[in-house]
Amino acid sequence: MNKIVESVHTRHLSLLTLIREDHVRHHCDWTRPGFRALAVYRFGVWRMRIRSRALRAPLSFLYRRLFIRIRNRYGIEVPFSAQLGRRVTLEHSHSIVIHGNSVIGNDCYIRQGCTLGNKSLDAPFDAPIVGDRVNLGAGAKLLGKVIVGDDATIGANAVVVKHVPAGAVAIGIPARILSKVALASAATDIRQSMA
Repeated sequence: MNKIVESVHTRHLSLLTLIREDHVRHHCDWTRPGFRALAVYRFGVWRMRIRSRALRAPLSFLYRRLFIRIRNRYGIEVPFSAQLGRRVTLEHSHSIVIHGNSVIGNDCYIRQGCTLGNKSLDAPFDAPIVGDRVNLGAGAKLLGKVIVGDDATIGANAVVVKHVPAGAVAIGIPARILSKVALASAATDIRQSMA
């Protein structure tokens, strides 16, 4: 089995600490599918810290059962091999797929219909790298080895196939970066129309 690389943001924290943070991030509602998916993910990563295969085997069996249940019931697929930071929020259930080689930073929001996956069968291990505080709109797709910088926003249904700089807003198919001037102009137009 390949060695699993745990996120640098979480490797020094206990399972209970991470689950508590995720619980608070999901409005202290343990029934939310996103919280449940993250709890199973965190358990899957934690069990890999156990070096003895004999001790890890029953936990691996339990993890696989829970992973399948979350995937089939809520439509959220977050394999333990992905690297998720702290306080990630899976805002709604259904059609959230995260590639096993994806890296996601701290305090990110991922909404329903989002896919972080590979772009081609020729490069099956290429996966997105997402910085801290990134906001993924509903239906956003990040494909291939793209890097999304800290504090970026990916619009609903955007298809990202190129890098997105920190603090940028990406919209459209394929996604294009909105300039700060265009954003300020749009905000002014909205304010004027509401007046």
